[in-house]
Amino acid sequence: DDMRLHFHEAGVGNPQTVVLLHGGGPGASSWSNFSRNIGVLAKHFHVLAVDQPGYGHSDKLAEHEQYNRYSATALLGLFDELGLQGRIPLLGNSLGGGTAVRFALDHPDRAGKLVLMGPGGIGTTRGLPTDGLGSLLAYYGGSGPSREKLATFIRNYLVYEGDSVPDELIDLRYAASIDPEVVADPPLSRPSGPFALRTLWRMDLTRDSRLASLQTPTLILWGRDDKVNRPSGGPMLQNIMPNAELVMTSRTGHWMQWERAELFNQLVLDFLGSDSRLAHV
Repeated sequence: DDMRLHFHEAGVGNPQTVVLLHGGGPGASSWSNFSRNIGVLAKHFHVLAVDQPGYGHSDKLAEHEQYNRYSATALLGLFDELGLQGRIPLLGNSLGGGTAVRFALDHPDRAGKLVLMGPGGIGTTRGLPTDGLGSLLAYYGGSGPSREKLATFIRNYLVYEGDSVPDELIDLRYAASIDPEVVADPPLSRPSGPFALRTLWRMDLTRDSRLASLQTPTLILWGRDDKVNRPSGGPMLQNIMPNAELVMTSRTGHWMQWERAELFNQLVLDFLGSDSRLAHV
């Protein structure tokens, strides 16, 4: 529907395509989330790291009632536009994990294996939002966006050790977060108050009865110290999905693919299998 989606591409020529879907924090993009993973995965797979609608260099218009369904529909359009056939494995962090699950629920014949890192939409209606999620949703509210607010969000809530995040990454995301089109209509665009709770209610995937019968092989990865999406979501999701495995790591926050990149990359390669035939199981 005349939407432009931006993606980074690597590993061209490898037979199996794998798609990476980033999180929903201010200034997020596929590159800022997966810069430590793309090169390794591209040795084995054709990698598409997609900027979801409203983020990165993709179109900023994001009129929708439920973001994950909106993004999953856009992803299906991208697959059709690129001529990608069969089941495509999806790796999603946070908001991207919610999009991956929604895609598998709505288009099970097009979704390959799922790798979900602290995915969004898991039990979000159970209790008040976490401090990290509250910080995310409040970024564009109050006095508006600032580099200080973004640095606090990333260093206090996304990672276990805040000092590990370089200033360059903060600067990259801050510049993206103050794009005038984004400020005018943030992708999750309900920065505070009851609207934020309504957004979380609509995004709660555990209210979808289809989740319990989704046969897609799934690897759930969760940092034990995640301050954005509660680590209790890991066992919850594993108990709901019939074909899911769970790995939880200590001293790890919301950004496992960045903080524990070497471990993350190996777990993903082992799960998907370097032989592309395994990625279709």
